[in-house]
Amino acid sequence: MSAILVFLAGIFGIVGWWLARQRLTSKPWLETERAGDLPDIQRSPLPTAKIGLGIFLAVVCALFTLLISAYLTRMGSADWWGMPVPRLLWVNTAVLLVNGASMEWAKAEARLSRGETLNTALAMAFGTGFLFLLGQLLVWWQLVSAGYVLADNPANSFFYMITGIHGLHIIGGLFVLGRATVRARSILTWSKMRLSVDLCATYWHVMLIIWLVMFALFAGWANSFADLCRQLVT
Repeated sequence: MSAILVFLAGIFGIVGWWLARQRLTSKPWLETERAGDLPDIQRSPLPTAKIGLGIFLAVVCALFTLLISAYLTRMGSADWWGMPVPRLLWVNTAVLLVNGASMEWAKAEARLSRGETLNTALAMAFGTGFLFLLGQLLVWWQLVSAGYVLADNPANSFFYMITGIHGLHIIGGLFVLGRATVRARSILTWSKMRLSVDLCATYWHVMLIIWLVMFALFAGWANSFADLCRQLVT
C-alpha cells in the first residue's frame, strides 16, 4: 500500500507541476505593469495532447496498480484456487508484441514522411490489436467451457475483471488507431500526422507493458514478489 501511495503522490506532483507551468494559479487582475512590459508566458514544450495523454495514462496505470495490489493481497486467502494459463495467452502476448513493433515502424515512417509504408504499418498495428482482442475473447470462451466461470472462486473473478478492463482500454485504443489509419490515407499536414502516430504508439506501448505485468502475474512468475507484497501489507 505504501508503494501505491508513493505512486499516486508522484502523479499528483506531476500534475501540480504542469499546472504551475501553465500559470493557472496566477492572478492577472493584480498585474500593475503595462501590457507590453508583461513577461512572456513560458508554455510547455510538449503539445497539449501529449500532456493530456500522459495524465490519462498515469490514471490508467494507477487503476491497474490498485487492481494488481488487490489481486496479490487476495491470493493469500484459503478460498483462492489458481486458474490454468491457456496456451492461447502466449499467442495473444506475441500478437501484442508484434503490435508494439508495428507502432514503432509507423513512428519511423511518419518521421521520414513515407505515406505508403506508413499506411501499411498502421494497418498492421490495427490488425494485430484487433486480433489480440479476439484472442482474449476466445480465451474467455475456453475457460468458461472448461468450467472456470466468473463466480466460481476469487481467482476467476479477478482474471475476468482485470482482463476485461484491459480489453476495454484496447477497444479505446483501436478506435483512436483506426482514426489515425484513415487519416494516413489522406495526409494534409505531416506534423499533425506525426503527433497522432506518436500518441497512438505511446498508448499501445503502455497497454503492452500493463499486459506483460498481468501475464507474468497470471502465469505465476510473480509468486515471490506476491509473497513480499503480502509481507509488507501485513
